Amino acid sequence: MEKTLFLIHGMWGGPWCWERYIPFLQSKGYDCIAATLRHHACDPAVPPNPQVGRTSLLDYAADLELEIRRLLGTPIIMGHSMGGLLAQMLAARGLAERLVLLTPAAPAGIWGITSSVIRGFLSAQLKWCFWRRPIRPTFNEFVYSSAHLLPPEERKEAYSRLVYDSGRAAFEMGYWFLDSRRASRVDASRVTCPTLIVGGGRDRITPASVVRKVAARYARVATYREFPDHAHWVLAEPGWQDVAEVVGGWLEQCE
Repeated sequence: MEKTLFLIHGMWGGPWCWERYIPFLQSKGYDCIAATLRHHACDPAVPPNPQVGRTSLLDYAADLELEIRRLLGTPIIMGHSMGGLLAQMLAARGLAERLVLLTPAAPAGIWGITSSVIRGFLSAQLKWCFWRRPIRPTFNEFVYSSAHLLPPEERKEAYSRLVYDSGRAAFEMGYWFLDSRRASRVDASRVTCPTLIVGGGRDRITPASVVRKVAARYARVATYREFPDHAHWVLAEPGWQDVAEVVGGWLEQCE
């Protein structure tokens, strides 16, 4: 019987982010479902729905929970970047058989703001009330923070596919200590499923120093693997197969 993998993309992304991973995982016998976050099924060239700027992590998680509860069984949840944080939130609700977190954003309580993170979000943060606005990085910010290991032609292609995302969600992740609802909070004691966490030594937006703290929070159930020559875009940057093979091997060991 095929196992179901429920895939959650990160900020500004979409199911297309998994276009290399899905064939790889299917070849291993997994049925893959790539979720689309609220307001992300849109044309990047069209002005964004203003509502996206006020969408909370809790809204994203609620939508994903409904989708997962429609499935026949409990899936393996895999998330990248902000999708990795959403995966943690869902696992704490008992919705994951296993958990794979690829360069994940950190939950509340872990300080994730570094100079490189600030630089990657600078244009958004310079806008008044960015926490209520749709946000998208400039091309240079995207390359610096996430795509600096991609070949130049792939950087342009990836950037052309980015949609606007939620300033509120960015605020809830980065400035969790100012968020009265603590939307990014995860009760680590409730994450009881086997968990694989992957960090990239050259990651500038979810630095390995931060991802290590995420792994330490789930130490009872977590396996941490750090790739010193990888950055944030582990889904597609050169050598992505090395990361995918580790993920596939870990999933097989947990069968």
